Amino acid sequence: MFYRRKFYIVKKEFVEIFNAHFNNTNLPNQLKHGARLVGRWMKENNDDTVEIFAIWEYNTYEEYLDIESKVRSDKAHVKRVQDWYLKNGGRERVFNDYILEVKNEPIESTVKENN
Repeated sequence: MFYRRKFYIVKKEFVEIFNAHFNNTNLPNQLKHGARLVGRWMKENNDDTVEIFAIWEYNTYEEYLDIESKVRSDKAHVKRVQDWYLKNGGRERVFNDYILEVKNEPIESTVKENN
């Protein structure tokens, strides 16, 4: 299995908007193309920001690449994302003012599997 963690630091004032975008736009498109969400969580920091992260599971790294390619080439989805950015002041404003950090990284289990 291949797992990845998508991680964000978001200003508190933007969390509700950001979570709605995930639930209404990003999650359905990921699931449509075969991604499996393990879970998505958030925790408040002490500086008016919130850490939000999701764990995704794929059979293989190659499957992840294939699904991401399908997600990014879904024209209707791309349009919805572009419209969301425009509604919130544009992509540059969103990343300058609201989403302060983003990481997309593979993660590895520390639990030894029984064979």
